[in-house]
Amino acid sequence: MSLFGDLLAPRYLIWLLQGFGVTLALSAAVCLAGTILGLALCCLRETGSRVGRTATIAFVSLIRNTPLLVQLFFWYFGAAALMPAGLTAWLNSPHSLPLGPADLRWPAYETLAGFVGLTLYAAAHIAEECRAGLDGFRAAQREAALALGLTGLQVFRHIALPQALRIAWLPMVGQYLNTIKNTSLTMTIGLAELSYASREVETETFLAFQAFGIATLLYVGAVAAVEATGHAVARQNPAGAARR
Repeated sequence: MSLFGDLLAPRYLIWLLQGFGVTLALSAAVCLAGTILGLALCCLRETGSRVGRTATIAFVSLIRNTPLLVQLFFWYFGAAALMPAGLTAWLNSPHSLPLGPADLRWPAYETLAGFVGLTLYAAAHIAEECRAGLDGFRAAQREAALALGLTGLQVFRHIALPQALRIAWLPMVGQYLNTIKNTSLTMTIGLAELSYASREVETETFLAFQAFGIATLLYVGAVAAVEATGHAVARQNPAGAARR
């Protein structure tokens, strides 16, 4: 018998690959949404009103100082308990939108809960990375831009933020890598991602080493690809890399 035994059978490989596909899709969606929200939070903290800055600081502190697993449980169990019963039932029932030869299916509730929880968690950390990047923006540049007639918001958008993003790029890539790994926590709320699929394979075959070994290789491959891409992008901007 080979090392991987029955796991080489198409049935189990399909389970693992389907779970890996869910992991990749969820990670990509969370990284995109988390980056947009994180940048918005950073902008609000730097240029918003006093109320907006206070609310942003409180939100980021709350998210960054509570365990991600607790947050996922809140969005899956707590949020469902706070919503009207009709809305909860609608979210838990299947829906689809016909689009010619294919149908666009509404995601399951556990997918929505996982997406919201992971996105807020990633956004809070990305906002802090961007804020740290802004610390590298020289005050003399701001004063020169203001002297040229730019408004404070224009200085932030056109001068400070681009520099901050260059400085914070690799730390942001680190958050993207964390997102890929953090998707494994969504198995606790029933999302059929790679860790969940590995557990299902192990339960049926009792071959824990093989099941989780293949999952580990898939995680390492995804993380390595994202990390290599992030460093390749950083090398295209030597000025930003030098600032780091």
